[in-house]
Amino acid sequence: MAAADDVTKLREAFGDHILETIEFRGEQTVVTSLGTLHDVLAKCREEFGYEMVLDISSLDHFGEDPRFEIVYEIATVDDSKHLRVKAKVAEDESVPSAAGIWAGADWHEREVYDMMGIPFSGHPDLRRILMWEGYPFFPLRKDFPLAGRPSDMPDVAFTGVAPLEGGPFVTCAGGEDTVRREPRARVVE
Repeated sequence: MAAADDVTKLREAFGDHILETIEFRGEQTVVTSLGTLHDVLAKCREEFGYEMVLDISSLDHFGEDPRFEIVYEIATVDDSKHLRVKAKVAEDESVPSAAGIWAGADWHEREVYDMMGIPFSGHPDLRRILMWEGYPFFPLRKDFPLAGRPSDMPDVAFTGVAPLEGGPFVTCAGGEDTVRREPRARVVE
């Protein structure tokens, strides 16, 4: 059975809660309501054999309502089937955790929470994974300034010159030719 067959069965099982199905270049995407997201993912695991979650990512549609979108990439171990499942998430909503369905969802959900601020209800250990605890911002949101924000912890998050800047292993963007731009061609004197 192919992922397209699974999409048809999901539409039959969940009806109007499947908001959209998309087929593009052989890839299947299901857009579902947030309320049925967990049930859709569980059905994919239990009945359709999607044994692993490859990735969980998020999008910030700043200025739109709902603002966020959560995206699950799931697949079978033999890679015979691959499915993308999406749901819109408002700023004040939390996403039901998929860590109980796939253990590998744990770290992905923590990263989405840390970088975008989207909470996951029922997550076994929802804490920051890249930024330090107590950091008040979410760096991948579109309203986060590209230059960063001042930090009360300058030894942790500095904005000065990077320690390897100008060193032998850093490329030089404005070099005369490709050989001079390569780190191995540079000689530190």
